Order: sequence, then structure tokens, then C-alpha cells
Amino acid sequence: MVARIHSLGGYIYEYKKSVANPEVFWAQIAENFHWRKRFTKVLEWNFSNPDIKWFIDGKLNITENIFEKNMYTHADQLAIIWEPNDPNEEHIQLTYMQLFREVNKFANTLKRLNVRKGDRVAIYMPMVPELTIAMLACARIGAVHSVVFAGFSAQSLSERINDAQAKVLLTADGGFRGNKITPLKQIADEALESSPCVETVVVLKRTKTEVNMEVGRDIWWHTAINGQSDECPAEVMDAEDELFILYTSGSTGKPKGIVHTVGGYMVFTAYTFKNVFQYNAGDVYFCTADIGWITGHSYIVYGPLLNGAQSVMFEGVPTWPDAGRFWDIVDKFNVNQFYTAPTAIRSLLAQGMEFVNGKKLTSLKVLGTVGEPINEEAWHWYHDHIGKSRCPIVDTWWQTETGGVMISPMAGITPTKPSFATMPLPGIQPVIVDNEGRELTGNSVEGNLCIRFPWPGMARTIWGDHERFRETYFGSFKNLYFTGDGAKRDEDGYYRILGRVDDVINVSGHRLGTAEIENAINAHPLVNESAVVGYPHEIKGQGIYAFVVCGELSTGGEEGIQKSIRIAVEKIIGPFARPDIIQLVPGLPKTRSGKIMRRILRKVAEGDASNLGDITTLLDEDIVEKIIDGALVEVKR
Repeated sequence: MVARIHSLGGYIYEYKKSVANPEVFWAQIAENFHWRKRFTKVLEWNFSNPDIKWFIDGKLNITENIFEKNMYTHADQLAIIWEPNDPNEEHIQLTYMQLFREVNKFANTLKRLNVRKGDRVAIYMPMVPELTIAMLACARIGAVHSVVFAGFSAQSLSERINDAQAKVLLTADGGFRGNKITPLKQIADEALESSPCVETVVVLKRTKTEVNMEVGRDIWWHTAINGQSDECPAEVMDAEDELFILYTSGSTGKPKGIVHTVGGYMVFTAYTFKNVFQYNAGDVYFCTADIGWITGHSYIVYGPLLNGAQSVMFEGVPTWPDAGRFWDIVDKFNVNQFYTAPTAIRSLLAQGMEFVNGKKLTSLKVLGTVGEPINEEAWHWYHDHIGKSRCPIVDTWWQTETGGVMISPMAGITPTKPSFATMPLPGIQPVIVDNEGRELTGNSVEGNLCIRFPWPGMARTIWGDHERFRETYFGSFKNLYFTGDGAKRDEDGYYRILGRVDDVINVSGHRLGTAEIENAINAHPLVNESAVVGYPHEIKGQGIYAFVVCGELSTGGEEGIQKSIRIAVEKIIGPFARPDIIQLVPGLPKTRSGKIMRRILRKVAEGDASNLGDITTLLDEDIVEKIIDGALVEVKR
């Protein structure tokens, strides 16, 4: 098993050791895993090409490290605890042995469908156990899985299938999310009209919706696995063979297929999961993310299962049938570690305490946040009302490209500070540079967050476009990985993530993180949530446009609350941070995974809503029209 750090002194010792000799540090961690052939060299790298290789010549299969390696010790322990969308439907529990057999059966199914090592398999499925089974079955036979979030449109799905040249698509008749059914097969059929590379479509029956099944191409999941053996030998993989492709979309250009490889990703996700969450054998861990995103890959599937953890999967949404659903699940399964997004926390905070009161939540030991910086009000609410002031909060910073957590408290070890990701994990060497690439040493500095040395979980390339990979992550600053985020290192050496660099606003020469302004706005007693973007300002260069969701307005009406918000921001940050424009909105444009789609707000703030791009992943598309109609700048359509 991966070793766990137990104290602050232990962290300091491990961190110094990891920086002094990173290769020895990671080699010692890698020794905890089963290798068919041990690596002959730990690392080869340069950041100019870029070219990064970890555990060179090592041979392994990641599923052997989930199953065979630990089967004697926890064959009968729970691996997956699945909670359905409808609380009245029976939940499903799979032990490691049961999961192993299902993975093998589906691995044999894929082989019968002519899927071989290196082939790409696209997965467009709801949050059901079969999604995890499908991923691990691909890994078992050496196929490269590419999970597409089941909220993407047909066009987005088709783009991802075509870029990966997937030969098989795994989907379902439909998916449940709250009181809605997403017609996944119908969307997939539309996508496949322009994706000729797909030879076979395997369809899971989930919603029992009537769907079209194309003869010769489509096959039901239960039919495909019928009669398959539950024994399947693992394909021997090189440490640098591809494990999966996961697409991340920018505001412009086609989606980037981020590639992660078997050996390094395995070592990094297992190590970070164990240490960030301080997981102990027998704990129940619940990450609310969707497996269609990297958080679900690393911290629902691979990281927990490599540690023999009990991992809760949830099919539904936090507010259905009411806003106490997360807390019901925590109590139902006696969850010990709970990991969610700040957006979810803020939305539940806005619902009031009636959905928290009466919940026990006594099993909780660790709370976590992921996806964006958490503002102070949400941090305190989470800490006080969910953690009952006794659970440490791990505010994790990382990215699809990093594979796993990079900067975060270790639960109960690192002293926390609201809205700070605190300290880098062992093996991670962050550096802050100015716009010319000069390192800003010491504390109390602010600039561009980069990483100076490779780590095992880092992405190796963008699928089919290595030059784009070089330009995006290594082209800005020489010999550094550029995260694209701005960061502040305070007087204690703690890191605070300021958001994407394009979410850092330069107002009259002052660099302001949007998260920092939002934190100040959200401290207002009548504000539920906010999002801040920059817009062109003829005097200041950039002005500050705030979209604010409020509770009941005071007697002063809109003007009164706008004035009091400006006063609050001025008081917390300073006059230079006062928003120029404050638009009160009924809600913010959020994806189904809970992230605010800020590019839409930027377009509105710039007065250009003529090309908003794909908004089909939004939880509520109607909210966009309401925001545009209430915009406080002249909007072109």
C-alpha cells in the first residue's frame, strides 16, 4: 500500500526529500506497486520539446494493481457504492471481487468486438457502475478510454469521437438527472451521423426509453456480455503507454485531448488520494464529481480503487428531490471523506439551513473542495455547518493536465486558511513568475503559477497535436510548465489561486483575481453567489463587471444593494477593486457539473452575445437569455 504522511513534521521532511532528489522520492513510492517488469530508469525529461517519460521500461497493468495485487486482503470489501438518482431506487454495492469479475466480463466483450491494445473506446454514459466497469475493462486489455461527459451535445460528442478515432462507442438509452431524462442514445445517433470511425455501439438499458437500434452496429449491453467469461488476463503495458484521453475545451479552438499514461498516472493518483484525504482502511469516501471530468477519473475511480477504498458514486444532482440530498447520502453510508465543488456548496448555502438541520453528519472526518477557488463565506459555512467545526477542509488545486492534486492541505496535518490551497504536495515544485518569466522569490508575491520540475501524473501530450501541447503549456515561459493560473504566495508561504490568467483583471495597473473580488461580494449578507469578469474600459484598460445573485432585496431596491456591494468590496480589498458594473441576475450559467461558464459572462460584459458557442452543457440554458436581456451594456445579438 502507498505510505501515508502522519504529521506536519512528516510532511516537511517528505517535501524536502522530494525536492532534493525527486527521482529517488518517486521511485520509492513506485516500489509499492506491482510491476511485471521493474523500470530501469525513473525519469527522462525536457520541457522544451516537451518530452517527459517516467518509470522507463517498466511493464505493468493498472487493473492488476487494483485487483490481483490486493485480492487476498480485500476481495470481500466494498469497492463501489452506487446511489441512484431516485432515492427510492435500490442502491448497488460491489465488492472488489464482484467488480473484478464484471470488469473481466466486459473486457472479454470488448475483445469479442475486435477492440485491441491501443484502440480508442469512447464512453458517453450516465453515472452508473457500468461506467466504471467500462473504463477498467479498457485498461485491462490496453484500450484507451475516452469518457465524454453525458451532458455534451451531439456535435461535441462527434468532435471528440472523431479526434480520437474511436472504433467503439459505449452509451445508454438515457440518463437520469433530477427530474429529467437525458436521451443519450438519441444524441449519440445524431453524433454518429458524422462519426464514421465508430464500428460498434454498445447500449446500456438504464431509463427503458424506446430507442433506435441500428442493425449491424448497435448491440444491447446485456446481450453483448451474455456468456462472457469472468476471467481475462491483463494486457502487459509499458509505463508510458496511453491509459486515457480526456478532452478539455477552451473558449476557442477545438477541444484538447489530454493524454495520460499508465505508470505515472497510477503512482500519482494513488499517492495523492491517500495523503490529501488521509484515507484509512475501512473509510467510506464520497466524491460528488461526474466521471466525465478528471476529478471523477482520478478521485472516484483510479485513486480510491488503487488504495482499496470504498468509493461512493452518485447518479443524481445535489438539489433533487431536495437540497439535502448530499447530506442524506452522507448519513446513509456513514461517509468519512466528502469531496465536492465550491459552486455546489454556494448553491446549497443559498437554500438555507432547513436542508441541513436534522442531518447527523457525525461520520464526516474530512471535507474537500475542487474545481475553483472557494470563497471565504462558503468555506466557513461548509466548515461550520457541514463539518460541525471539527473536519479539516482540503481546498485542492489541480487540473485535467496535472492528473491529480498539486497544491492542497493534507487533512488534519496542514494548518488551513480559508480560500488558500496552502502548500504543494511532496514532489511538486511550484514557482511564481512575472509576465517576462522572471521568478518572484520569497513570500508576499503574485504572478503566474508555473511548475519547474516534472511529476509522474502530468499529461504527456495533446492527442494528435504535440505542437499545441508545447505551445499551450511550455511556450510561455522557458523550461517551465505554465498552469494558466495566477497565484499569490502570502507571508506564510501559502498559495492562493487567483483563477485563470484571463480571469485576472488588470485595472489601472492593479492585478485583481476575480475570485478575490467575488469573495468580497459574496461576503455581503444579501448575496448568494457572484461571478466577476473584466470588460474593456477606455480609461482603466479593464473594468470590473459583476453578475450577482441575491436573496430578498432590501428596501433600497437594486440601486441600494449595488451601492452597498461596492462599499463592501472597497472595504475588504480597496477602492481600486470596486465593481464598475453590477448586474443582478436570477442565476449564473453553470454546466451540469456545477462550473460557472465564464466565457458566456465575458461575452455579455463585452456587449457581444452574437456567438456564445456551445451552451448545451448548461444546467439551465434559459438563464443565458435572462442575463442578456438584463445586461447593463449594449449587447449585440
